[in-house]
Parts: sequence; structure tokens; C-alpha cells
Amino acid sequence: MTGKKVGYVRVSTKDQKIERQLDNIDLDIVFTDYASGIKANRPKLQEMLNYVRDGDIVFVHSMDRLARNLDDLRKIIQTITGKGAQIRFIKEGLEFICNSSPMSNLMLSLMGAFAEFEHSLIRERQMEGINKAKARGVYKKEHSLSDSQISEIKSRLTQETSYMKVNRSKLAKEYGISRTTLYHYLNGKCQN
Repeated sequence: MTGKKVGYVRVSTKDQKIERQLDNIDLDIVFTDYASGIKANRPKLQEMLNYVRDGDIVFVHSMDRLARNLDDLRKIIQTITGKGAQIRFIKEGLEFICNSSPMSNLMLSLMGAFAEFEHSLIRERQMEGINKAKARGVYKKEHSLSDSQISEIKSRLTQETSYMKVNRSKLAKEYGISRTTLYHYLNGKCQN
């Protein structure tokens, strides 16, 4: 019995392009998550893990697309290989099968640790940049709006007419938030 070629793709937002991750690989099915890699409970990841069977090969662009820390990476790989399937990481050129050798396990640990370390460095640099911006007085974190403020904004917007439009930029400024954040509140993407 020949298994299926299964792809797993993850991007953080719907704005990011997924095409580059597994292009030029002929796949039978692809599971795509639009979520942070920090979250281990991603819908399409869970669906893919439930789908995979003995003989299947799971293709992932790189380890950081599958998990952000070594523990999650190991668990996911063990789940896949425990079902008799293989997993291949294109960028790292690594493959893991159900009877992984000690060398494969060592490589998994090393590569996963490097990916986790790289992610930590990025966050550290980000925090340094934020701290420097705060010291210069150019970094301002937006405050959250109360439920009554959100209701007030929505009320003002429902009262607008085709003759008199509410300027959303001015409205956002009035409440001390960006226009993007205003739209997030209006679309229910922001929570207090």
C-alpha cells in the first residue's frame, strides 16, 4: 500500500503568502493553518495529525512552521512517526521515520534547540528595540477600550448618514487608538 503525500503549511496571518513553503512538491492533500506557531492547538495541525496513516509522508517547509519549542516539536513528530508515517523538513533536509536512529534523534534535538534559541533571540531584540523606543519617547502602547467606549463608537457609526460620514481616523485618535485597532474592535478581533 502506498501512502499519501501530506503537506502542512503554517503562516501567522492570512496576509502572508503560503505558496513558497511547499512549492514544487506534488502533494495529495495540504493542511494550512493561519495561526501563531506558539499555539500548539491549531485546528489544521490537529486535523492533519488525525488524518495521517501508516505509509504517509508529511512534508513541512521547516521546523519552525511546525512548532516553536522543542517539546512541542518532539511530541508532534512522535505522533506522526508513531502512526507509521514519515515527516520531512524541506529547509533542514531532515527526515524522521517510525524507527528513528539515535543520530536522527540527536539531529532533531539540535535543530529544534537552534530554532527555539533563534526565536528567543528575535524576541529579545524586539524587546530591546521597544525599550529604546520607550526611552526616546516614541513608543506608545495603545490602551484597551472599555465596553461602554466600544458601544459608544458603534453607536456613533450607526448614526452616520450618507451625507455625514464619521471620520474613522479622527474617531480613533479621539479614543487614543490606531485606525487599525478601531477596525479590530468593530470586527470583534480585539477583546478587553
